[in-house]
Amino acid sequence: MNTIDSAKNTIRTEINALELLISNLDNDFDLAIKELLSREQIILTGVGKSGYIAKKIAATMASYGFGATFLDSVEALHGDMGIVAENATIIFLSKSGTTLEILNLLPFLRKRNAFLIGIIGKSNSALAQASDIALIAEVEKEACPFDLAPTASTTSALALGDALSVAMAQSRQLRPRDFAYNHPGGQLGRIANLSVSDVMRRGDELPLVENNATFRQTIITISQKGLGCACVLDSAHRIMGMITDGDIRRALEEYENIDNLVAGDIMTKNPVSVSDSVMLGEALSVMETRKSQISVLAVHDKDAKFVGILRIHDILGNTAR
Repeated sequence: MNTIDSAKNTIRTEINALELLISNLDNDFDLAIKELLSREQIILTGVGKSGYIAKKIAATMASYGFGATFLDSVEALHGDMGIVAENATIIFLSKSGTTLEILNLLPFLRKRNAFLIGIIGKSNSALAQASDIALIAEVEKEACPFDLAPTASTTSALALGDALSVAMAQSRQLRPRDFAYNHPGGQLGRIANLSVSDVMRRGDELPLVENNATFRQTIITISQKGLGCACVLDSAHRIMGMITDGDIRRALEEYENIDNLVAGDIMTKNPVSVSDSVMLGEALSVMETRKSQISVLAVHDKDAKFVGILRIHDILGNTAR
């Protein structure tokens, strides 16, 4: 088997595992969501590869604001049980359903009135029987050629954890601003927390030209302001048109004689614009989802008046002001 066939086989095996997971979903999933939403503390635990998946699920839940955390099953028996509050919800992951470290932990969790939700690979296992709710993530086989290394099983468990996280967020009717509250840093935090008005170019930075500005004057304005465009406004201070580098190139291709060209001849009329109140993520979506992607937007206020320019570089935060 060549490497491409091997890759396809691996992916196909994991897709089959996910299809099986879908078919196994039942009312216990809904009960698990209600339980998770009713308690203040969510703790995930697992050993080995299941532990890594548990960490990721905990991180996803935390990103939605559910306060989930990971507990090392071994360290829990040597002092880390101190993080487990009374009446916590515990989600433990185990492919075999016989993980000794988790089985040893269960009596101590019960003493704290913990509610136990298992993401288990075997429905008839000891851990499945010990769970208050057992969510079965069984697979027919691993993608590993020896059917040993956790591959399809970890994919299935991860997908089930994602399904729990998303269903919880939807049940709480979380909004992008709620998600953004937990992501203040990085690019995700930037586009989720900042609005267009926070980063747009305004005032003296704006490259404005009259409708009858000459071709030469227009190019000079674009060069001087350095934003890659020039804007033409009407008497009510609304955007009539925008001239980008692309418009300049197209004009040079179309017209043999450019001496008599004015801004109004070459501008893109009624250019795409966004409100200054929308979040950067929404503005980025406007740029990227168009059939012909654009890198600069006109910005208007609530009265539809032109107030600024937003470039993709401003959204990504990789340009000096």
